[in-house]
Amino acid sequence: MSYEQLDLDAQLCFPLHTAARAVTRAYGTLLAESGLTYPQYLVMLALWKDDAPQSVGELGEKLRLDTGTLTPLLKRLEAAGHLERRRSVSDERKVLITVTPQGLALRDTVADVPQRLASAISLEEGDAERLKAMLGHIMEALDAVR
Repeated sequence: MSYEQLDLDAQLCFPLHTAARAVTRAYGTLLAESGLTYPQYLVMLALWKDDAPQSVGELGEKLRLDTGTLTPLLKRLEAAGHLERRRSVSDERKVLITVTPQGLALRDTVADVPQRLASAISLEEGDAERLKAMLGHIMEALDAVR
């Protein structure tokens, strides 16, 4: 029996996995001067989008991270002075996250990171948009399977 379907070069998962690792590694280099790790950068991106405090649950949904993964990231970002975590007054079960002035100022430090990564990847704008759309489709399709 032939197992051509199990050939590594025939797999979609392998180039996705290796590309994701390469992008994460590239972000690590680009973010080094800011002191942020790539996962911390993603947290800050999600927080910078809205001025209002966000609950840990809301943030986890946006980032597709569970609380057990997100909480240590938030603790390190809080220790670095980039955000504050506080219990909600109206519902003490909720922890609300607010960006500090220092965390807001960090945006200036990393503002050029997306463009620098785009330059490193050398994708045309249209190709990048199509790739994002395809990856979004993959995420939605796999979320529906869960």
